[in-house]
Amino acid sequence: MLALLPMKYDALLIVSFGGPEKMADVMPFLQNVLRGKNVPVERMQQVARQYELFDGVSPLNKNNRQLIEALSQVLKTEGPDLPIYFGNRNWHPLLPETVRQMQSDGIKNALAFITSAYSSYSGCRQYLEDIKAAQDQVGSNAPVIKRLRPFFNHPYFIDANAENLRAALDQVPVEKRIESHIVFTAHSIPISMADTCQYQAQLNETCRLVAQEAGHASYRLAFQSRSGPPTQSWLGPDVLDSLRSLAEEGAEDVIVMPIGFLCDHMEVLFDLDTQAKNLASEIGLNMVRASTVGVHPRFVQMIRELIVERLNGAAADNCEPTCCPNPHSH
Repeated sequence: MLALLPMKYDALLIVSFGGPEKMADVMPFLQNVLRGKNVPVERMQQVARQYELFDGVSPLNKNNRQLIEALSQVLKTEGPDLPIYFGNRNWHPLLPETVRQMQSDGIKNALAFITSAYSSYSGCRQYLEDIKAAQDQVGSNAPVIKRLRPFFNHPYFIDANAENLRAALDQVPVEKRIESHIVFTAHSIPISMADTCQYQAQLNETCRLVAQEAGHASYRLAFQSRSGPPTQSWLGPDVLDSLRSLAEEGAEDVIVMPIGFLCDHMEVLFDLDTQAKNLASEIGLNMVRASTVGVHPRFVQMIRELIVERLNGAAADNCEPTCCPNPHSH
């Protein structure tokens, strides 16, 4: 029996969440994000006010363009020299627009890199549904799009985070460094969603690996940015509660690291650099915020490694066809 040859791919698609780039974008963007979800209008208005602090500009699209630029340079230099496209779930460039452009450009088989390191309905399955919906809109001649595998424990992802964590620890006085505490943070999700995926387990493993590589034993995982109604159970503890607990335990120095995020977007800028920083100051904690991986060279190299791995015939990804189901469909 003849061995199947690896499929040839002719493009890379970066798939992300999207974010507004001016004040006029904010409410339409939030309406896209919250469509079909039971989120109170007051919560939407509250989030809109957060965007006002930053003139309505989410850094997410800019960060993704910087990642695309850095990755383009690596692919041009080291190969494979694939064109890179960019499509979002919630704001321009929207996935249907991008997939239509890919079809127009003659792209037949593309790989997709989803800017989400952990498995959950909103961070995994929903993106696959978004890609399928975009293909359906474009029609039967839409390009085939296969996503790159999950990477929460990829050595290069761990390397990049560990280096950023060490850089943050270096900002604590040497004599106090060993006593400092790390609070890793990730976006909270509803318990009903967490119960059907590997989100918590993968986060715990990433935290363990990063702390181990950075050589620091004292850490905990907290959550942030919950957006559902008060009656719905979400993952905790909240990062602000974790900071209060540390202060009560006598901690003086804390590193807050948004391990659940790939770049410094709105949840990082507001929930951590604004809210958490203000609270830490009030309760006497010296808080240092560690950087996200962003365009760290090891992270960019990781994406190339995932592409090369696939071009060499590696399996599509590690997810079962039924992974990360929509909790609302049960």
